[in-house]
This record gives sequence, structure tokens and C-alpha cells, in this order.
Amino acid sequence: MKILLLHTDFIEWEPKKKALKNAEKVAKKAKRVKDALVVFSAVEKADEANPQKIAEKNVKAIMDVCKKVKARKVVLYPYVHLSPHPASPAKALRVLKESEKLLKEKKISVDRAPFGWYKAFNLKCKGHPLAELSREISLGEEEQKEQDVSEAVRKEEKLKSEWYVMEPSGKRFKIELKGDKIVGYDFRKYTNLEKFARYEIAKSRVVDKEPPHIPLMKKLALVGYESGSDPGHLRYPPKGKLMKDLIEEWVTRKMIENGAVEVETPIMYDYEHPSLKKYLHRFPARQYTIHTPNKRVFLRFSACFGQFLMARDASISYRNLPLWMYELTRYSFRVEQRGELAGLRRLRAFTMPDCHAICKDITQAKEEMMKRLSLSLEVQKGLGLNPEHDFEFGLRVVKDFYNKNRDYIKALVQKWGKPVLVEMWNKRFFYFVMKYEFNFIDALGKASALTTDQIDVENGERYNLLFTDKDNKKKYPIILHLSPSGAIERVMYALLEKACMEQQDGKNPVFPLWLSPTQVRMCPVSDAYVKYAEDMATELAKENIRVDVDDRIESVQKKIRDAEMEWVPLIVVLGQKERDTGQLPVRFRETGKVEKMNKQELIDYISSRVSMYPYKPLPLPRLLSRRPVFV
Repeated sequence: MKILLLHTDFIEWEPKKKALKNAEKVAKKAKRVKDALVVFSAVEKADEANPQKIAEKNVKAIMDVCKKVKARKVVLYPYVHLSPHPASPAKALRVLKESEKLLKEKKISVDRAPFGWYKAFNLKCKGHPLAELSREISLGEEEQKEQDVSEAVRKEEKLKSEWYVMEPSGKRFKIELKGDKIVGYDFRKYTNLEKFARYEIAKSRVVDKEPPHIPLMKKLALVGYESGSDPGHLRYPPKGKLMKDLIEEWVTRKMIENGAVEVETPIMYDYEHPSLKKYLHRFPARQYTIHTPNKRVFLRFSACFGQFLMARDASISYRNLPLWMYELTRYSFRVEQRGELAGLRRLRAFTMPDCHAICKDITQAKEEMMKRLSLSLEVQKGLGLNPEHDFEFGLRVVKDFYNKNRDYIKALVQKWGKPVLVEMWNKRFFYFVMKYEFNFIDALGKASALTTDQIDVENGERYNLLFTDKDNKKKYPIILHLSPSGAIERVMYALLEKACMEQQDGKNPVFPLWLSPTQVRMCPVSDAYVKYAEDMATELAKENIRVDVDDRIESVQKKIRDAEMEWVPLIVVLGQKERDTGQLPVRFRETGKVEKMNKQELIDYISSRVSMYPYKPLPLPRLLSRRPVFV
């Protein structure tokens, strides 16, 4: 907020013409105030985050000047021209009215010039050293954060839920948290489901211990923190970038193969856009807000905004439905709280595959959700995450929808094949009536949602998104919100946490072969065999295999140990015997076993396991001696 304070002998003004459609109702007559501190005021976009706090700071600044110039009268005069980034009229008027109220509470005589009018004015400044002053008033970081959250975030924190475990038979067991114990169901066969239930019912998201995947992602040179950015924004050295790219390509390929149309939409949107603003307050996410030269905008936290606006402007017939619109949002943004940020698990900038299905009615929406559940299971299995062992199923539903769709919900649980956690709300607050999630339980017992799909019954109407039905009438669709894998970063988190737990069980963890940055490491026994190793690597690379050569002057034992430390799944030692016989001793990191294979057998072994997946070439120089160290 910017204010110009003039100590005057008098000021007089007269409303001439409305500058705003919703200008204050006032009589068009002149007014004169003698011996007053006139405060020309411009409320700014940044002030909208916390109007109450900015009004309090404004009054404090005014009172400070009043004491210095011994003024007992104040005129609040709206003057938008002081700022290139003005607040919305409603928010600006709110700040000025609140300032007026607070000044009166301090026994100051206050007049406020009418808001939203072009006015003629005349004044005489007293001309002493303190008669002309200016101030710039702003919110601190914490003051802005405490208000710049959606209504849904606040509501979510207060929502009351009933919790159940539902078995594939359809039988439900009501559960509750008593102390540190979940009562109401026998979890002895389902320890991860119990951890998930405790985590969700307690609703504690604070991370008080470093998750094991964080030191591991750094050690493997996959992901690192970036001190030059905002917390929760990460950087990816070559190996991590390759893995991230491959996961993105796998998810995108599966969506397009199953009929999704791929689109691209902006990452920032007008905060004051009526449809968008309403949706902001129906989604439990904290927004990044930015002030451009033209307006206040927010950074998207999903592809919903752009896809809904695009669909609204399209001509859609019932013959086009269901219509799957897909975007890989690089990036989406949420201002997660500092205590909740944790490596790849919870961050502020993330890559979210987002696929909306526009459906003609609830029946079609339920059919599509079942298909998309099957597709999501396929996607996760391809990523190396087994739903049977690595995920717990969370179902969140409004009680009325549950009662009307019991058989359908039972079919979803039967398809999952094991007990699920159900959160039931008595009434609907969010835009969806039901959603499901695949939740990964990590080494610290924290639950993280990856795959999710939702049945949205509001946003068709909110965005005026219409389709033409076979009766030639315009109708609002039901919309599904699917992320088939969850955030790409969270997939990497789950793979790393799974590996940590396997290490704790005494296993040698590996990434899926198609995701391993180096699939084969050639280890020549001496310099004399480096050329042989390079030739072998060239032959394998022609078959779309990522292979590198450890040409360093190190012992064979150290080369093998270093390859193991990098999680290279296949290690081959090369010397005279191998050159003479063509038989390669292939060491498998996962089992620790060594098997003899010729070159073609090795190629066939790898190709049979990776040919159905995306491929990218080696992300670093083939010779280890030429590589920079990113750890």
C-alpha cells in the first residue's frame, strides 16, 4: 500500500462522475474539511493477501504522523494513481473502511472521500517540514502466508470424517484412533494399511525426521536441493534427469495409447477470473501468487484451469464423449508449508500428469473411472511399483453418494483385491463426490498419494463447460480428474524409499532395468583392454542399451564396488579370456550371481526386458574418466 500524507489548512472535493459501476452511493455535493491530515491512499494487489493486517499497519503509520504534526482530523482519500499494481476495488474499499473504523476507535475525527468516483478537489498544504510525507506499507512474509491460502485448505483442517475399513466382500468396519492405537479392525495381516489409517486420521503432515530417500537421491547423484531457489524446488543432474524424462514418457505414452488427446496450457492464471477464483477456494492447496505488470496471477497447482477453459471454448457433442484431455504439467506449484517439505515426497514445484475425462453423465463417469483404474494399475506396475505390496487404497466419499452407489464402490474395492481405507463425509464441501488414491507407505510410516481419480460434479457448470446432447440441448458434463501415476517426483521418491526398505531387509535394490541410468558397466582389467571394452560398448549401444566403460586406473575390485555403489544392474569384467572366448561374466547386482553370456545373449536378455518401454541414450560420457562428479 502506498500513501501520501499532506498536512493541510483545508481540503475540499466534489464527486463528478462514477469511475466504477459499483461506486459508493453518495450525494453529488462538495465537502470541505479544515486543518486535516489528508492521506492519499492506493491499496495494492499484494495487500489483498491480508486486508485486515494492511489496514492495521496503515493506521499505525497515520497515527505516527498525526502525533508528529499534532493533527486530530484525518481525511482518507482513495488515489489509485499512486500504484501501478492496484488491488481489486472490493479489496481496496475494504482496507479503507477498516482503516476508517480503526482510526475512529482511536478517537480520531475521520472523513473518507467517496470511493469509485472522479472528483474535483482543491487543497492548501501548510508547508512546514513534516507537511508532505509518503509511506510504503507492506505485509511480511508470514503475514501474507497466513491469509494466502484457499478456503478449502481451512475447511479441510476442520472437516469431520467417519473412518472405515472396507473389505472386498463389501463388509465395513468403523475405526477410530484412540491414543496411538487404531481400534475397530484387526490389522495383523495388513500392517501398512494400519500405518496409512493412523497417518490419515491423525492428519499430521510435519516431517520430524529426514526420510531415507533424501541422502540416497544425493548419493546416487539423481536429485539435489537448490539453495538459489525457493525451498521445495529441486535440481536434477544428468542421471536424475534421464530417469525423470523416462517416467514422464512412459506415463504419457500409456495415456495416448488409451485414447487421451494431449494438450498444453499456461502455468499462470488471473487471480480475479471469476470461475478460476471460485475453484481456487474449492481445492485444498496453497497458491503461489505473482504480480505481473498487468495483474495478480497464481501459478497452477494442476492442469484443471487450462483444460477446463480450453474445453469451454470447444464445440463438444455427446458423440465425442467420453473425452480424455491429458497434459504433463511441467510444472505445477503448491506452497507447501516449510515443516512439510521433504525431498521428493512433498515439494513446491512438481510435474503432474493430469488427465480429465469429460463425461455425459454419472453412469458414463463411473464406467470411465473403472477403466482408468485398470490403466493406472498397469502404469504403476511398469514403473516397478506393485500395487499388491507397495500401495494402500484410500477411498474418500460423501455419504449420500456412497449410499446410492454401494455396488459400484464394492466393485472398485473388489478390483483392488484387498481391504481399503474409507473416509466418509456427511456432506459435500469439495467439488467431488468421490475420489480414490494409491498411497505409498514409506520407511518412516508416512503415507503419500500417487495415483488418484475424482468424480467432479461442480466444475462443468462453474466453467460453463457444455456439450450438445443427442436431444440437441446443451448440458453440463461430469468430469473425472486422473493422475495415473501421481507426481513424477513422487514416483521417484517411492522407488527410492522402496529401495531403502529392501536394503533394510538385506537385499540389493535396483531400479527397473529400463530406468537404470547405466544398464551395463564394462570393467576392463587393465588399460590393454579399454579399447576392447569400448568396442563392446559400441555394439551394445547400437541396440539401445545404455552402457559405459570404467577406464580409470583402479583395481577390478574397486571398479566392481563402485558400480555396485551406483546401482548398476549388470557388470561385466573384460580381459584376455573374454576376448578369446566371447563369453562374458555378467554380474547381476540384484542377486549377486555371475552368469556366462555371449554378446548376443546379453543383448537379448536386456532387450526382452526393456523393449516395451521408452528409451533415452546414456546421459553422461561413456568413459568414466571423462565424467564430472555431481554428488
